[in-house]
Amino acid sequence: MSIDATGAVRVLEVSVVTPEASVLETPAQFVALPLFDGELGIAPGHAPMIGRLGYGEMRVTEGDRVRKFFVEGGFVQVTGNNVSVLTNRAIPAEQIELDKAEELLAAALSRPARGEDELAIRDRNVAQARAQRRIAFARG
Repeated sequence: MSIDATGAVRVLEVSVVTPEASVLETPAQFVALPLFDGELGIAPGHAPMIGRLGYGEMRVTEGDRVRKFFVEGGFVQVTGNNVSVLTNRAIPAEQIELDKAEELLAAALSRPARGEDELAIRDRNVAQARAQRRIAFARG
């Protein structure tokens, strides 16, 4: 928990938006996000930044609770203690089924790829399916 000089608890204001809906608006103590080149952790007082999201697990710590989501690309912006996540999809971990994620992975791996464009699409689909599978597997 982050506490400022006056002893007040500092929190982040987290907003997660997809093209379809606002998925999450909540205060949080910490956010972990998958960037395209690694994981980013954000706590109150983080430096301002804009980052490009990858595919994987986003974790939002709200007090004693950690909420997990699969996010699929997009951007994150940190300004002050505001964290804005704009993503193609944000699926709560509890809605990801392991058998469905396994099916997606098998389909992506079996898809033939001819040429660089098709290979890039297949690689993206494989990465997304693997990320969903990891989240579903970790959930139990």
